[in-house]
Formats: sequence, C-alpha cells, structure tokens
Amino acid sequence: MRSIHTSSIIEGDSAVAAIAAAIGEPARARMLYVLLDDRARTSTELALVAGVGPSTASAHLARLKQQRLVLVLVQGKHRYYRLAGAGVARVLEELSVLAGGARASFTPNTPNELRAARTCYDHIAGSLGVLLHDRLVHLKWTSAEAGDSLELTPKGTIALEKLGVDVARARASRRRFAFACLDWSERRPHLGGALGAAVYALTIKKRWVSQPRGSRILNVSAIGRRELRSVFEIRV
Repeated sequence: MRSIHTSSIIEGDSAVAAIAAAIGEPARARMLYVLLDDRARTSTELALVAGVGPSTASAHLARLKQQRLVLVLVQGKHRYYRLAGAGVARVLEELSVLAGGARASFTPNTPNELRAARTCYDHIAGSLGVLLHDRLVHLKWTSAEAGDSLELTPKGTIALEKLGVDVARARASRRRFAFACLDWSERRPHLGGALGAAVYALTIKKRWVSQPRGSRILNVSAIGRRELRSVFEIRV
C-alpha cells in the first residue's frame, strides 16, 4: 500500500506533467508567448498566431484555461485571453532562455491618432488612458477590488479632489463607480466607470485635452502635457 507521502508526490508530479504538456504543444506555446507582453487577445487573433482554425483554437484555449495558464476577460460581447499571472510569464521566459530563442512582440494596427488618446464612451482610452490607469495604481490612488472593480484609496480621494475631481458626485451615480475597462487598442486596462468619466470631465474643463466635434480622438494641449507630466509623471 502506497504511503500518503508517496501519493502526494505522484499527484504533484502528475500536475506538473499536465501543465508541461499544455505548454508543450507548439500551437499552444505560440499562443502563450504572444501574451507575454501583458496584452489580451481574442481567440480569433490567437488562432492566427497559432496557425490553427477557430474550433482548434477554442480547444487549445480551453486546455490552457483548465491548467490555469490563461484567464478569460469578458468585455461586452467579446472574450479576451491573457496570461494568468506573473508566475506563468516567468516560467515562459525561463523556457525561452533554455530554448535559446527570442520572440517577436505584438504591434497593434490601430490608427496612431486613435491609439494615442480617444474616448471610450465618456472616459479616456488609448495609450493615454492606459498610462493614467497605471499611474493611479502605481501612486496607490486606486486599489483592485473583486473582479475588475477598482476603489479609490484615502490618498487617492484627497489627491483627486484637490485636482478638482468631484468624487462625491461620481459615487452618487447609479453606474459603477470605477473599474478596469479593457482597452481594445492597447489590450490593457484604462479607467472606466463614473470615476473615469469624472477624470475625463476634469481634463476637458482644465483644457488638458480637446475633442473635435464628431470625433472620438482627443488632442492633448501644451498645458495638458505639462500638467500630466507634473501630476502623474506621464509624458505624451
């Protein structure tokens, strides 16, 4: 009769072997490596990367999800996939070192003007929106809650109110207060919800950005560039 210790070792080895097998299939490996840049992809994009059909890609992604190598993000009618965490990225990087190869990075094909700064409903999207989201996290003005929800920290509340953001009004809104909204060009989150709208309203009021009539593109003014650099250490 096998000891409990021996059984645990065998179960652990089996779990490692299952993960290694999931990574080891070439099409799945290509899917995982293209996600190393921390941007999310649709199953259609990952199918193209892997060189397989849609149904095969779906089966591969199900396997990767089962082994907790990828996460699924739902944004409206779309489903995006990204690596399940930094631990997965580290394993892939170490495997790449062992293999002695370099990987090509993903380059978005979104028009430059839209990618740089635009609106997503009533909040800031594009590269500028993602940079703002990242700086709010880095400055510890926001903290992650359950799922994609965000919350203002006491430090963030004071700082944004000092800038002129009406935090109380944003909280009183019937919509979600703040969440990480996946950006379709950057494939990383920007700030959404009532707080995102309040920040956007502030940038318009202070003339940090302007929006041409009938366009989603945002133009950052000279004042805006100076203030974004001064307040958030963002260079645009």
